[in-house]
Amino acid sequence: MHIVLAANPETEQPWVTDAVADLVRQTGATVAVVAVDELESEHLAPLPRSVYNERAERAAAAAVARLAAAGIEATSAVLPGRPAEQIIRFAGEHRADLIVAGSSVRPVVAQRLLGSVPLTLIEKAGRPVLVVTRPVTG
Repeated sequence: MHIVLAANPETEQPWVTDAVADLVRQTGATVAVVAVDELESEHLAPLPRSVYNERAERAAAAAVARLAAAGIEATSAVLPGRPAEQIIRFAGEHRADLIVAGSSVRPVVAQRLLGSVPLTLIEKAGRPVLVVTRPVTG
């Protein structure tokens, strides 16, 4: 089994990485982490592409480090462009059996206007997608 973990550059979601670690322990799966810089065109962006790329690099590195701390090896990649499209392409290239992503961090109104990466993955990935929500505390 091969899992693709979609790391979110907008916010840390360690519980998603922990869920992947649990799946790997149960199944012996391999893991590839992908983070997408979320920038289609630098011409329309308020910041240079390097800023978006650095965020994606940090997200991927954090996920790989957290998996390593759990004793799990993972590869990583950072890609430019639209997140859902790139994650689906990456999963196809890596013949993923499962894509794991965190639930959307956008407010509901923003999700309606801009879309939701997890929902788009569910609709278009053509393979199983596990969306992990933030754990309820106390």
